[in-house]
Amino acid sequence: MSERQGEHQGDYQGQERQGTRGTRGTRVTESESRQAAEQARESRWDLPSFGKQLFLGDFQLGLISPHPRQTDDAIRGGEDFCARLRDFCEVSVNGALIEREARIPDETVKGLAALGAFGMKIPQEYGGLGLSHLYYNRALMIAGSASPVVAALLSAHQSIGVPQPVALFGTDEQKALYLPRCARGAISAFLLTEPDVGSDPARLSTTATPSADGSEYALNGVKLWTTNGVVADLLVVMARVPGGGTSRGGITAFVVEGSSDGITVENRNAFMGLRGLENGVTRFHEVRVPTANRIGGEGEGLKIALTTLNTGRLSLPASCAAAAKLALKIAREWSGERVQWGRPIAEHEAVARKIAFIAATGYAIEAMVELSSQLADDKRRDIRIEAALAKLYCSEMAWRIADDLVQIRGGRGYETAASLAARGERGVPAEQMLRDLRINRIFEGSSEIMRLFIAREAVDAHLAAASEMIEPGLPAARRARGAARAGRFYGRWLPTLVAGEGQLPHAYAEFGPLAPRLRYVERASRKLARATFYGMARWQGGLERRQGFLGRLVDIGAELFAMSAACVRAQMDAREDAGGRGRHGFELADMFCAQARLRVDELFGQLWKNTDAADTALARLVMSGRYTWLEGGVIDPSIPGPWVAETAAGPSKRDNVHRRIN
Repeated sequence: MSERQGEHQGDYQGQERQGTRGTRGTRVTESESRQAAEQARESRWDLPSFGKQLFLGDFQLGLISPHPRQTDDAIRGGEDFCARLRDFCEVSVNGALIEREARIPDETVKGLAALGAFGMKIPQEYGGLGLSHLYYNRALMIAGSASPVVAALLSAHQSIGVPQPVALFGTDEQKALYLPRCARGAISAFLLTEPDVGSDPARLSTTATPSADGSEYALNGVKLWTTNGVVADLLVVMARVPGGGTSRGGITAFVVEGSSDGITVENRNAFMGLRGLENGVTRFHEVRVPTANRIGGEGEGLKIALTTLNTGRLSLPASCAAAAKLALKIAREWSGERVQWGRPIAEHEAVARKIAFIAATGYAIEAMVELSSQLADDKRRDIRIEAALAKLYCSEMAWRIADDLVQIRGGRGYETAASLAARGERGVPAEQMLRDLRINRIFEGSSEIMRLFIAREAVDAHLAAASEMIEPGLPAARRARGAARAGRFYGRWLPTLVAGEGQLPHAYAEFGPLAPRLRYVERASRKLARATFYGMARWQGGLERRQGFLGRLVDIGAELFAMSAACVRAQMDAREDAGGRGRHGFELADMFCAQARLRVDELFGQLWKNTDAADTALARLVMSGRYTWLEGGVIDPSIPGPWVAETAAGPSKRDNVHRRIN
């Protein structure tokens, strides 16, 4: 979906091979879409990556252990702000009101701005707080526990909105102009998605046409799911610059004033959860944008977006960690109070298993978030895989945690907090948690797209070694050279997968009771790498279409990363005894690893024994209309209309619902 909402538009085997269909999206071939994605990704690995090595069967625990630490200054500044934010949220953020009115009160937004919350990640030299990634995400956990919508407002503004791309890619003049404004509370939004363009940005149809003298661009097009867009003062807009002449062209990023002539917010969208999200549809008609507002060069927009998301994605796992903590508190208190069949329900195994899952997984989620955040602060590691794994894993597991919480609460879990309170009971928002968390599996790349993104990065070494051997249509001489290069790579690499530290009985002894868990991770990492090689050998260039196989490889890697993070965190907790954790972390990490190992073993089995091919064949029959009879006997309650709205260029015919929070 946008900015925050990456719609799942993964490849359907055999579909749209000649060109991608749609109502308005630019028509491109499958190869052109792939080429655009390849050009946007960072192809170099200048820094070591734990995640990359994990998928290669090289378990480099030293890249994440000992657990990275914050500087004393970062700790003081972060703790001070988090304390002030907590005080503010307890008094001035009314989550029930936001849920009921589907809007954050303007006074709350102004209070957050006065507190400095809109400048958490902005350097102090530009008027921001300059918080580390760790304390930024801890702050989002506090805000998200008070109201997930407040966390979404703040993170959309500074994780992917104007501050992040300008800080990373902007000129000195752009930083001086925009970062202080954002720090003071000028709300920003990120506009990429269009009504017919989701996860395939090569089809982007919004245009930015340069003027004859090169001083400005004219923007035309429609953007969808513009989180913060309804109230934004500043926008980051991705638009296609036509190529030709001296213009390189391509998808390009611009900073655009939200009040510019020609901009119309045509609709404020409503969703299943996150009520109060200022998310809309924005139309651009002949919007004049100075060339000085372009971020980076022409054609660099997608690379800027992907680089911004490398660390920006960590804000969603932070919200998931907050939800897991709240779910554990509610589950513990309720399960001790509620008595059925003569015992508290926590003593019944069916419920106890759910409580154990929530506790163990919540510990691992927090461990992943904080480890990835610390690695981002450390700046000595490439964390693109780790951040993506955290986003994928935490989104999926938090949803399961919330679902288990609703089940533990029974009928009260399905009842709204307002209804519970109205009849005299504690207003626990369990069903709201489930609704609010559901979007995280779609936000900033759906889980399906994230698996493909991670898989592409995970097999990068294989493609670098064997691409010429498996790429169809290459001359025989190039294929022969490719085969020789692949032979050299695999000749060195495959022997390293035979044995490792995981087979040594005393390996990782410094982790005490968790040493066996890490030995398993090391062995599983090599097994994962061997499975990847077998898949490459079996399907070669066709591996990219084996999305079920690739998805399981990624899910295994995510579990192994989570196990590693939990063990490293538990060791740090035991050493520092922070917050009374002591050696209790070992208990939670050990249980999490036991649960995760069962999931990993099952995934390994499903790599080679599954119904993927049969599922795809059946889907083709469904799409051919073979089973339309199965759809009979019901009434479709959908409101009539096209599946994708027509978005012809031109002036808006609707009222502008944009509003400013002064």
